[in-house]
Amino acid sequence: MKKSIAACISVFVLFSVSGFSQFRKYSNEFLNIGAGARGLGMGSAQVASVKDATSGYWNPAGLAEVKNNIDATIMHAEYFSGIAKYDYAAVAVPVQDNKRTVGFSLLRFAVDDIPNTLFLVEPDGSINYNNIKSFSSADYAFLMSVAQKVKENDNYVLNAGLNAKVIYRKVGKFANAWGFGLDAGLQMRGKKWNIGLVAKDLTTTFNAWSFKFTDKEKEALYLTKNDIPVKSTELTAPRLILGGAYTFDIGANFKLQTEANIDVTFDGKRNTVFSGNTVSADPHLGLEGAIKDVFFVRAGVTNFQRALSDGDTLNQKKVWIYQPSLGAGFKIKNVNIDYAFTNLANQSNPLYTHVISLRIIFGKKNDE
Repeated sequence: MKKSIAACISVFVLFSVSGFSQFRKYSNEFLNIGAGARGLGMGSAQVASVKDATSGYWNPAGLAEVKNNIDATIMHAEYFSGIAKYDYAAVAVPVQDNKRTVGFSLLRFAVDDIPNTLFLVEPDGSINYNNIKSFSSADYAFLMSVAQKVKENDNYVLNAGLNAKVIYRKVGKFANAWGFGLDAGLQMRGKKWNIGLVAKDLTTTFNAWSFKFTDKEKEALYLTKNDIPVKSTELTAPRLILGGAYTFDIGANFKLQTEANIDVTFDGKRNTVFSGNTVSADPHLGLEGAIKDVFFVRAGVTNFQRALSDGDTLNQKKVWIYQPSLGAGFKIKNVNIDYAFTNLANQSNPLYTHVISLRIIFGKKNDE
């Protein structure tokens, strides 16, 4: 069963990029999964409050809050019962006497050991399982970030950040693509409130695909009535993410931070809360409770959609579905361990995934 799902994934990845240059609604979608168990546990509502090494992913402006010490994060998650693996690592380094912070992030989403059944059937119609070979389909992204404080007064601090990202995607020996894009972000931080704005794929991110097939492979594709892909360029339209966060003090030892984000896309109608012919908007909601800034509990919800009700046999009744998430974490001196329990599908048809991430602040003193 796992191999069948993997084969379907590989065929989709390979042939979905074989068209001509055009905007695609779900181009580079692996970059929208999330980063860090804290953010995923809060329903991906992060652009206003994030202030650690994961800022390079969520909002590069948040890196300006990394001061005095190097901040590093690693994360691992597996999807579809371990078929797909997602790894993330990031580091933030303060420079120039804390006037600026640079960050580096690496993401990998991959499906390994995919069976290549192109030559499963012999010319005489017999099946030869010895002809099955395996390959991997992997997506990589490398983000280089820089952030600094723009303005500060008694009421707020304004930070700005920029990402340059390099993308590499590979489907076995059959196809590969290189891409490049830019993100920009702002973050305004008050005593209890935060506001964030991110423009992703600001200049339109592109992937230039190239394909390589032997004559024998081309013949097999032709005989099975499959298109033979040619060189193409895949374009990712810009998107804006706006968010706000507020922290409530509940007693001496408990704080509750709430955040709401809205993800605005410009690539046509999507199944979202607001869906227009050109512009669509998708909200993200999250909260985090902190006990003595040591123990943390989190919850979030995202990806609201209208779908047919499972119990409607006439396929006429539509209901709202969404993706919930839960999380927890604790901090011991300069180490944070976080966990998220997230849903890839919706509340009525769950596909849950466990996410674990580790954060270390190097050189931090115990009394800081």
